[in-house]
Amino acid sequence: MTLKILAVDTATENCSVALRVGDDVIHRSAIAPREHTTKILPMVDEVLAEGGLSLSQLDGLAFGRGPGSFTGVRIGIGIAQGLAFGAELPMVGVSTLAAMAQACYREHQVESVLTAIDARMGELYWAQYRRDDQGWQAIAPEMVAAPEQVVVAEREGTWATAGTGWDAYPELSEQLDLATTPSGVLYPQAQDMVMLVDLNESVTPDKAEPVYLRDKVTWKKLPGRE
Repeated sequence: MTLKILAVDTATENCSVALRVGDDVIHRSAIAPREHTTKILPMVDEVLAEGGLSLSQLDGLAFGRGPGSFTGVRIGIGIAQGLAFGAELPMVGVSTLAAMAQACYREHQVESVLTAIDARMGELYWAQYRRDDQGWQAIAPEMVAAPEQVVVAEREGTWATAGTGWDAYPELSEQLDLATTPSGVLYPQAQDMVMLVDLNESVTPDKAEPVYLRDKVTWKKLPGRE
């Protein structure tokens, strides 16, 4: 049976949609930090039209589950749930960090990746991945931490770096004392998420959940407003 999966992601500044039909992938993406809600559904319509499919003909719907922008993650899961409910599709959440590791493999065939998304407030969303016969393994699990607190589980070999965290915290590379090479991958993409979908991990739309990593947002009141 030819697998047919739609993926949507708005967890970061990038907004993307992809349709996978077997080994073929149709995708759209745009850097649009404040336009996700207006761009995502037209992208969905475009890829479905190009693929000659309707939502009801799909096997499942994937979404970027995070980590990423709180608002972006919520927008993505909300839109995905609406589409899935209407077409009675199972849903699969895909890590934005794992998607960037997959992008590194797609673009450079590398199998050792350090992912870091700028989480603001002096912190990073972080994970360390290696690819084996079973796919991507998070050898240092997803976490949110200050740059000096990130966990490195393995040090051998050269590691591709992906995500906005490396530019936001340029001291990170020197601090880790690892052999690294930039991949050029800055954001997760739906075209990589569709390659990571396992329908055995699917849930009904009402059970789909985001992964924020950061349980609460710390903030300071403005002077005079304590």
